[in-house]
Amino acid sequence: MTTKQISVFLENKPGSLAAFCKVLEKHNIDMRAMCLADAMDFGILRIIVDDTFTTMTTLKDEGYVCQITKVLTIEIEDKPGALVGLLTALGDENVNLEYSYAFLSRKADKAYMILKLDNMAKAKEVLLKLGTRIVCQDEMEQIFGD
Repeated sequence: MTTKQISVFLENKPGSLAAFCKVLEKHNIDMRAMCLADAMDFGILRIIVDDTFTTMTTLKDEGYVCQITKVLTIEIEDKPGALVGLLTALGDENVNLEYSYAFLSRKADKAYMILKLDNMAKAKEVLLKLGTRIVCQDEMEQIFGD
């Protein structure tokens, strides 16, 4: 019930993200979601792609430092306040949210959140009790509906 996220270290300088995206374009890799965070000399790009194995192989061949991280992807209603109950329940169970980012799909009234949590097993338990739909890697293609 997890999604594979690729984390890539990029040099923090103009054009680094564009160069990275050109590599994806050149190899026909579809980036489905992304989050970029900066540090002093480098950035951490977190992406969800259509083909994790091919992407990892390509990035390593192109000289990028990258790794796969398991994250949770959850489906929520696309409306104000939709996250409040989920985040409150996780906090009440002492599950820490390390980072998160969102994306929309073509599915009406739904949004999707990528969650990296310190206790994934406990987080799954809490979210499932709330009736939250957790999306697995295999379902990602259906969400984007090529």
